[in-house]
Amino acid sequence: MPAIGPITRRLLLGRLASGSGIVGTFLLPPALHEAMAAAAPRAKRALGRRHAPSAAKHPTPLVMLDPGHGGKDPGAIGISGTYEKHVALDAALELHRLLQSDGRYRVALTRWRDVFIPLEERVEIAQEHGASLFVSMHADALTDHVIRGASVYTVSNRASDAQTAALAQRENSADRFATPKWHVSPEVAHILASLVRRETTVGSVRFARDVVNALDREVRMLPNPDRHAGFVVLKSASIPSVLVEMGFMSNPRDEAELRRASHRQLVAAAMKRAVDVFFTAQSHIADAHRDWIAG
Repeated sequence: MPAIGPITRRLLLGRLASGSGIVGTFLLPPALHEAMAAAAPRAKRALGRRHAPSAAKHPTPLVMLDPGHGGKDPGAIGISGTYEKHVALDAALELHRLLQSDGRYRVALTRWRDVFIPLEERVEIAQEHGASLFVSMHADALTDHVIRGASVYTVSNRASDAQTAALAQRENSADRFATPKWHVSPEVAHILASLVRRETTVGSVRFARDVVNALDREVRMLPNPDRHAGFVVLKSASIPSVLVEMGFMSNPRDEAELRRASHRQLVAAAMKRAVDVFFTAQSHIADAHRDWIAG
């Protein structure tokens, strides 16, 4: 007996950079539902002719690495005169080499040399490239020179602690070197921050934990190293994003370690392992979404 009322159908509308599907639920007239059902086997056969039967392939993800500061913005300056901008770029280039070497990823940098790029432009570069992950790399400074250790940050309207709030304020002030474009009121800034999609936030938090777990095996970490605050450079609404402080230039021991290529290689190798863990999980999540839609 033909259906006499609307039929509920789930349709895949699109897919985010993370691989998760955007699904809409629709009420279809019976005639349209029956026509779609009749066409489905033919569509599957046509798809099978175009693609040999094999496991579903995921698109090669693009990892955007963001070496902090650069050009006229040196970032933090260490006790012995080390510039944060140089440490950040050297570490990012090493991580780029490691990620590129196994062929699982496409990798790009917001800057490849000692140039200044405003914070908002760094986010735009990642979005224009269709990045699946954004990693901003830093080695900042604190007023307390005793504090040392690596830490990882995600974006939030509220800082997890006073130290992180001060750190975010310092990082966000990098745009004092930029040519003014427009003024954003605190109210608008709050609205923009709140527009970060829930899925992106979940992905950012998950990757931050992956990085903390990987770094914790190799380098000294801050207490409670998984932190959050309103970092401008992390405010992409569609790309999971983290900021990694590899240590603090204000601490002599951290600075001495970050000056050594061997230590930067250690940090980069740990971060590469975190990227592997993240995208392996992303692949499983995408498969689960696909199975759910198909079922």
